[in-house]
Amino acid sequence: MLKISYILFCILPLILAIPFTEQENELNENLYSIFDKVLSPQNMLQLHQNDELIRKEGYTAETHQIVTEDRYILDVHRISESPKSSTKNKPPVLLVHGVFDCSATWLIPGPGKGLGFLLADLGYDVWMINVRGNRYAREHLDMNILDKNYWNFSWHEIGVYDIPATIDYVLEKTNKEKIFIISHSQGGSAFFVTASERPEYQNKIIASFSMAPAVFMSRTNNPLFKILAPFSNDIKYLTKLIGMYEFKPTNKLIQMLGKKLCKEGELLQPICQNIVFLFGGIDKELNMTLLPLITQYDPAGSSVNQFVHFAQLIHSGKFRKYDYGIIGNLKKYGKIQPPDYELAKIKIPVHLYYAANDMFINVEDLNDLYKALPNAQKFLVPSNTFAHLDFVWGKHVDVLRIYKSFKNQY
Repeated sequence: MLKISYILFCILPLILAIPFTEQENELNENLYSIFDKVLSPQNMLQLHQNDELIRKEGYTAETHQIVTEDRYILDVHRISESPKSSTKNKPPVLLVHGVFDCSATWLIPGPGKGLGFLLADLGYDVWMINVRGNRYAREHLDMNILDKNYWNFSWHEIGVYDIPATIDYVLEKTNKEKIFIISHSQGGSAFFVTASERPEYQNKIIASFSMAPAVFMSRTNNPLFKILAPFSNDIKYLTKLIGMYEFKPTNKLIQMLGKKLCKEGELLQPICQNIVFLFGGIDKELNMTLLPLITQYDPAGSSVNQFVHFAQLIHSGKFRKYDYGIIGNLKKYGKIQPPDYELAKIKIPVHLYYAANDMFINVEDLNDLYKALPNAQKFLVPSNTFAHLDFVWGKHVDVLRIYKSFKNQY
């Protein structure tokens, strides 16, 4: 098991670092063909309906529906076989995406580049969760998305319900006892909720690999969040007053405009870039040729409460549960202030990846997380330009330096 952990710990940075020099100036039309036929928002990874494409690409992929304890229905996507791997006894790995995102994020760069494909090529059984409220997880056994109660969740519930339900399902399907977890941004927030609030699941996780985890955020450099954070309660009450409970995923019009206007060389492409930069920060490493494809899947939707919860973290400087206000907190927690998540309880190996140019996750905030965890290692990407979104859509970083940093860790 240590050997597998070693491989993931060393290979994950390598995967993040593969240089994509050939794609700087042109779109990969074959990649578009793959997504149009297979990974469309209406038919994500329904590869059994595309036998010819399966044979062409050689990957075996599936969609699984999982029902959580609180009856939300999630689509979880799986790549079980790769043409580049003959491994039979594949260790399962669960990929947990960030806010406003979905499972497509791990596949958008395409075969040979996207983390989902690369892990499959390395011999892993790859499972990609879609958390409640995104474009592939908008069903419930008792409610629909027009019901305001459906949206009464933040990433706390994702950690308490979505991730545990998915872990149990994957382990049952694969007949394994433990799983690896790789997360990005909000995926890290939710993972640390799972590990602290559902400590029994630590026995089911081999190790966690968290890229830019959104945990401590008081020093965030994102101007939009810094401005809005002090008004998190006002935003919560205002959105409730006007009946706004969700941020909707991209519709067909946005998808069409994104595909046509965000292409490399288009007059309006800088507008697309600036929209991305508004949320992810100025980013020289981001693969801009992927923008038309990204707009087909992201934003993927979320609850308003997810953003309010992040704003509360920024304002309080703590990693703690959702703040319902004095009366709500007394009813929910029996105290005026929401309790902190108990990070000291997390005993499993945790590997933290962060970047100096990340506008969301400040280096000092990441160090605070590192100090709070009893069994953690951290890795700073050796680049002054690597940013928050580059962990999933970046172009390149120095592979050799990353490898040398970790080859003797295990």
